[in-house]
Amino acid sequence: MLGKKTFIVLVFLFIFIYQNEKGVASVILPPLPNLSESKEVTVVVTMDKAFQRKKIEKFLEKYPSLQLRNVYSVALNGFSLHGKMNEIEQLKKEDEIQAVTEISSYHAVLDKSVPYIGGGRVRGFFDKENHRITGKGVKVGVIDTGIDYTHPDLQRAYKGGKDLVDGDEDPMETKNQGDLDTLHGTHVAGIIAANGKMKGVAPEAEIYAYRALGPGGAGDTDQVLKAIESAMKDKVDVLNLSLGNNVNGPDLPISLALNKAVESGIVAVTSNGNSGPAVWTVGSPGTAEKAISVGASTPPLRVPYMIYGLGSKKYQSHLTLFQGSEKWNLTFSEDVIYGGLGYEKDLKHVRDKIVLMERGTLTFQQKVSNAEKAGAKGVIVYNNTSGTFTGSLEKATNIPAASINRRDGLQLKQIMEQGQSKTVQFVYKNEQDRLADFSSRGPVTVSWGIKPDVLAPGVEIESTIPKGYMSLDGTSMSAPHVAGACALILQKHPEWTPDQVKSALMSTSKPLKKSVNQLYHTYEQGAGRIQIDEALKADTLLNPSSLSFGMYTKKEGIEEHHETIIIENTGTKKRKYSFMVPLKETGLTWELPKSLTLNPKEKKKIKVGLQVNPAELKKGVFDGYLLIMEGTKRISLPYLYVKEEPDYPRIMGFDFGQGDRKGTYRYEMYLPRGAEEFGIALYEEDSLKFAGYLDWSRSAPSGLIKKDVLKKNLPPKGVYKAIIFARRGGREDRIEKTLLIE
Repeated sequence: MLGKKTFIVLVFLFIFIYQNEKGVASVILPPLPNLSESKEVTVVVTMDKAFQRKKIEKFLEKYPSLQLRNVYSVALNGFSLHGKMNEIEQLKKEDEIQAVTEISSYHAVLDKSVPYIGGGRVRGFFDKENHRITGKGVKVGVIDTGIDYTHPDLQRAYKGGKDLVDGDEDPMETKNQGDLDTLHGTHVAGIIAANGKMKGVAPEAEIYAYRALGPGGAGDTDQVLKAIESAMKDKVDVLNLSLGNNVNGPDLPISLALNKAVESGIVAVTSNGNSGPAVWTVGSPGTAEKAISVGASTPPLRVPYMIYGLGSKKYQSHLTLFQGSEKWNLTFSEDVIYGGLGYEKDLKHVRDKIVLMERGTLTFQQKVSNAEKAGAKGVIVYNNTSGTFTGSLEKATNIPAASINRRDGLQLKQIMEQGQSKTVQFVYKNEQDRLADFSSRGPVTVSWGIKPDVLAPGVEIESTIPKGYMSLDGTSMSAPHVAGACALILQKHPEWTPDQVKSALMSTSKPLKKSVNQLYHTYEQGAGRIQIDEALKADTLLNPSSLSFGMYTKKEGIEEHHETIIIENTGTKKRKYSFMVPLKETGLTWELPKSLTLNPKEKKKIKVGLQVNPAELKKGVFDGYLLIMEGTKRISLPYLYVKEEPDYPRIMGFDFGQGDRKGTYRYEMYLPRGAEEFGIALYEEDSLKFAGYLDWSRSAPSGLIKKDVLKKNLPPKGVYKAIIFARRGGREDRIEKTLLIE
């Protein structure tokens, strides 16, 4: 995170109708004074080619403030350093320098899920030496918070590792630091290779742990890069990164390093992020083109719903259980009462009732603990912005807690206030193969690539933690299902490349349906939910495994796109293939190959063409699946085409906190394609009186922007609402945050 001191961060997109009515967004003031040239930052420098440490030190001699930290020669050609911004700006002009990027913060974004994706059926599969397919002999690296390698279910799997936080060879989870203790990496490792009371996807795979996320599950670019570098030097076969940030861009160093790892022969698997259900929410390293990015689907679940209202005006709302909460097992009608934001003073009459609260101000833990102390039966928190969310509790409580969306929360509150009904009823439905609301969606900005690549179970996944077991939600749980699947595939096909492993998973995945007649978009689910048993039988492979035709770039007229696909028959029989023509879409004309035949072990290049007449197109983004028939077998190939500069967020990933030097604060944000104008306006929290600009500029480059701000240039101590806006291409996007200035 940015700074260790207390600050408030609200990470939700905000609808600014209220602010616009108040007129607070219409004032444009001059920019704040320029930052001091003595500001110091830590950056990652990428170069055209690798250099030895001594040569880099010689190269940096003319920059006296720049201190060399780490040299990368495997994951990236480059190094990290710390020093004054004015000298770093000069360094950027050197011919050998490709890019300079300030470090980012990264966070540690089975009994039912493994059998559901075919993990049970593969136990009957055998490799070429007639060994059962269990992942035996495959090295899986886990870059995370470390691993409790003393856990009885992980002792056999653990083969070693490194601690990139403390700089030693002991990648144990953070322990004995109270709320900063971690368990995430142990949970991830258990999904991959637990082999005891619990069985992971690949129970005989070898686990190598790389602790890049320290106390509280936080780390930075430099630590994660060092972990990738270490894993590459250790020659792991599969690499799992259940971590990420909320910056949607293909060009961050971690994403580039993962691409390099794949080129070296490692199958890289990463979580897609937990910032859904909005599109464009995938974050790095889930944006890495060559890695396998994984979104979250639901295994078979018993899902609670709340019914409220009277007579014909009854409504139904899905409850999303908080992580760490007691199970929601209430089955009858229950009294419900409004509890505001969850302060103790708001909870004087909640005994034996369900408390409805609004999200915000207090942490989820504080809200639920206050309700439990007051004698409540359970807590339901409704969102303070549109959409759904998943909460998390750090400590165990004896009452259940769940979330609902804003619309349902306000509707229930209104019904209660009008005295129509003060009771709700709970019912349960068996559901499976739904896209989890929290699962981040693509596409990737700038490249318009399809992410995630596949889905795997990520809801209520029970796995190992230090001293026991726990159920957790998140794409962090989905990714290790896929990492384990990759270990199984590599045991059967040790000669396969990462592209072949990726294709086997994607070409056999099951596209999931949003409704009876509608599939989820490709940029929501990729190829669909993995089927491990089918992937192990795959003998037709495609490279690439999805098609992104990019964005329309001509000023006018028809544009043609062509993509080359390598189709490979890895089987022992001759096979014939043909394309099914997609449903006709006005403005799009497909040029598909004629049928072709491949002999065993043969592969051919084929071309797929797309002719576009934008004048006839009615939508901005087109996606779907090209279907290749091999006999009666259907192989789906996800595709995506963007008509015009689409509805992507102009700004994302804003953070604010104490700077590294006394008397400074720091902010960072990501501008996917730059901005013609951006600003950060501050308003007093209670009165919404304008308090000044944190920063403002007429133009800004694309990518990550980080700046230090002198405390003397900020408003007085207090809590402020910040409106962060960016304009480009005639559109303005805004984020609202609450900032604490101490």
